[in-house]
Amino acid sequence: MDRLKDKVALVTGASSGIGKSIATRFAQEGAHVAVNYRPGSAKDHDAALAEVASFNATATAVEADVSKREDVERMIAQVVEKFGRLDICVNNAGIEIKRPFLEVSDDEWNKVVAVNLYGCFVVSQAAARAMVKRGGGGKLIFISSVHEDIPFPEYTAYCASKGGVRMMMRNLAMELAPYRVNCNNIAPGAIATPINQSVLEDPQAKQNAISEIPWGRFGTPEEVASVAVFLASDESEYVTGSTYYVDGGLTQQVTAY
Repeated sequence: MDRLKDKVALVTGASSGIGKSIATRFAQEGAHVAVNYRPGSAKDHDAALAEVASFNATATAVEADVSKREDVERMIAQVVEKFGRLDICVNNAGIEIKRPFLEVSDDEWNKVVAVNLYGCFVVSQAAARAMVKRGGGGKLIFISSVHEDIPFPEYTAYCASKGGVRMMMRNLAMELAPYRVNCNNIAPGAIATPINQSVLEDPQAKQNAISEIPWGRFGTPEEVASVAVFLASDESEYVTGSTYYVDGGLTQQVTAY
């Protein structure tokens, strides 16, 4: 398993869930991995350090709030200083706030958009600048959601931010093609991660969710990570501007009506 041998990868929001699985799989494939975690969380800090310690490849944990440019610029500089370059950047960090549209506050809207959309912008810009400066191309991978397409009542800010991520990715695919920086998007559906824990622990809610999935189950973070490995590897050299749905057919089921 060395599809990413000696590549340098940064994964944001990588101390748990999908991000953790991607970082772990990248390390298994031979990459040197920078595990980003949010500031101010002792739990995330400890999880990131334990994660890095478990990797066979060289790795590092980097603290940064992706919604703050100064944090992001420092993070990218740290990764390049430690490893000499940056080949792969996975924009995974994201949040959601459940709130009826009529009750959403400016602070709630701005917080979700700042992390999910602005965070992807500033991380991608800083990473792409490092890739272009070095030459030789690179990979930008965005972790969006099926809710870039499928409405999700009471999560308007989340849906709007994910729709924005998809369009940004498509635009960057065109702008960065001359520099050989591939830009692609993974849109997970119902994945068994901590963010879905309340549904997973509620038998009726879980069954309601599964009833909409043709494959008949929740997906796993590892299944998302498998697609990320392909997009990060040389095998996807001619793939850019694409969205890959990892959703057990959920998108097709919903759009069929």
